[in-house]
Amino acid sequence: MSRRSAMGVVASWCAFLLVHVIVAVSGWVLPSQPMGDVVLVYEPWSAAALSGGPIVGVTETWVYPQLALVPMLVAKILSVPLVAAMGVSGAYLIAWAVMVTVLDAIAFAVLLGRSPSRPRRLAAWFWVAAVLLLGPIAMYRIDAVTVPLAVIGGLWLTRRPALASALLTIGAWIKIWPGALLLAALVAARSRMRMLLTAAAVTAGVIVLLLALGADSEILGFLTEQTGRGLQIEAVAATPFLWLAVAGSARIEYSYEILTFQIAAPGADAVSAALTPVMAVLVVVITILGAVKATRGASFARLFPPLALSLGAALIVLNKVGSPQFQTWLIAPVVLWLVLDRTRAAVPAALVLVLCALTCLIYPLTYDALLRAEMLPVLTLTLRNALLVVILIVGIRALVRVPAHLHTTNRE
Repeated sequence: MSRRSAMGVVASWCAFLLVHVIVAVSGWVLPSQPMGDVVLVYEPWSAAALSGGPIVGVTETWVYPQLALVPMLVAKILSVPLVAAMGVSGAYLIAWAVMVTVLDAIAFAVLLGRSPSRPRRLAAWFWVAAVLLLGPIAMYRIDAVTVPLAVIGGLWLTRRPALASALLTIGAWIKIWPGALLLAALVAARSRMRMLLTAAAVTAGVIVLLLALGADSEILGFLTEQTGRGLQIEAVAATPFLWLAVAGSARIEYSYEILTFQIAAPGADAVSAALTPVMAVLVVVITILGAVKATRGASFARLFPPLALSLGAALIVLNKVGSPQFQTWLIAPVVLWLVLDRTRAAVPAALVLVLCALTCLIYPLTYDALLRAEMLPVLTLTLRNALLVVILIVGIRALVRVPAHLHTTNRE
């Protein structure tokens, strides 16, 4: 490694550590309690499980896949030595931030390696910038645990496909979205059968463990629990209803059952009910398009990144939920796109950075005003949601343009 490259790697690591400290601290000082889920929900869940109380996902239905409880328990255990000095809540928040930083650091080290290429250095800087722009929500949610798993799994798909598949499957059992990367890999990679068998083995292992712990009807509860929820105010499909709320023709209400703010307006329930089937159809269409490209000889480096981004964006755009941490789902696909095909990743990378910044402006910075349906935050959210649709279109367009070597020459 040249001296200049070595200095660049050192600078990347310094920026990584500085940004994680800034983002972790910002969760304590910014409005709307951006680390609220961690301290108000994750900590009580983990405390109950460790003290012999109800175990979410095992003894009662849960909104997350069951392995999401594992990092929550790890943070609870790590927090024990800090309780005397910081109190239960403070200790848990610090433990959570440290755990996420360590996981990110492991993935960051895998990304940079010993002698990183220019695309890998650029991908590392993109990741650091995305975390900084997205703010505390990039760390203080369960989604933060899945991002490093997705990055490592994506980077290992060609050289260690079985291990990559295992990591992505574990990620999907924490929060569903890494399954989009696994699906894209199964379509685009040549070692798809090995990855499929590994994913099936990991899933079987998780189910056997859950059955041994006493879960039966709760195993797929994270899917059924989502079916009855309404249209969350930040969802893309909620945007027209928010403008009705600005005009006084719709209401923003808090659901104590699902712990989120939802739209109450004529037609909102119908839109909410339609979104999941439409999402499923779009995911199938995108997957078939990717499969056609793969059977016609498209290369993994050209096919996988836009396919992964399109699937991830589809899960966001057609979701009845629009939680700000969903933006983290776009980070890993773009990191991998920058590594595999840097030139064509420029536009998606720029869009994701803008999306992160706009999301932070909405939550936590102007969220209270959004709940009052004030025009400026509604306008900001409208722009953010429009850009989500744009990035979905950009991903699908790039997927359509992937050359199929059996019929075209690779001139792009």
